[in-house]
Amino acid sequence: MSDALAVGSAPVEERVVFTRGGLLVGARRSLPVAVGIFTYGLVFGVLARQTGLSPAESVLMSGVVYAGASQFTALGLWQSPLPTLAIVLTTFVVNLRHLMMSASLYPWLRKVRRPALYGMLYVLTDESWALTVGELSGGGRDVAFFLGAALTLYCTWQTATVVGYLLGNVLQDPARWGLDFAFSAVFIVLLVGLWRGKRDLLPWIVAGVVALVAARLLPGNWYILLGGLSGSLVGAMRDAD
Repeated sequence: MSDALAVGSAPVEERVVFTRGGLLVGARRSLPVAVGIFTYGLVFGVLARQTGLSPAESVLMSGVVYAGASQFTALGLWQSPLPTLAIVLTTFVVNLRHLMMSASLYPWLRKVRRPALYGMLYVLTDESWALTVGELSGGGRDVAFFLGAALTLYCTWQTATVVGYLLGNVLQDPARWGLDFAFSAVFIVLLVGLWRGKRDLLPWIVAGVVALVAARLLPGNWYILLGGLSGSLVGAMRDAD
């Protein structure tokens, strides 16, 4: 991996690069977030054990699905006989937000070769997306930042799943230890990092209001998608002015 491997064809000052340095910076910047992810990864491991999943099934879900919200949703629907269709459809709706996140990274990732691009997007999460958008929007041009952050968080999630499963008998009630708040805490930190001033107020408010209304009126997890779409639309209209 070259320290100056250009993957873009823009002018020199806008050229996108992929370097070892960027990879390491992304990994380092993700460490504070990784602490939070490890915490609610523990919760998933505990709940997976309580639901009746085997150690192999728990690790396989974390490794293949790798989407915290969807994994917790699936556990909530887990019963015998297994409602496969309901789980697939519900997690599909929850994960639709990844389409919007991937699209927002397109200006920086569009010159990356397809096989590498698909591999990078496989480990995309809300957290790695937020960290990357903050870095690139601030003038960064090293897309290896994203991969460094994403791989660090991926390894953290897998490790937390295993540890949580093994400690299932000790941490039987995650809420008693305050571990249930970790998920909210991580996203509050990410929102602060994405804040660019008062111009962000309107899109965020619209997204929040639409999500709250949809959560009240619609079944399932459609509020996640609708809130994200409405906020994105308002933001796009604002930037077009």
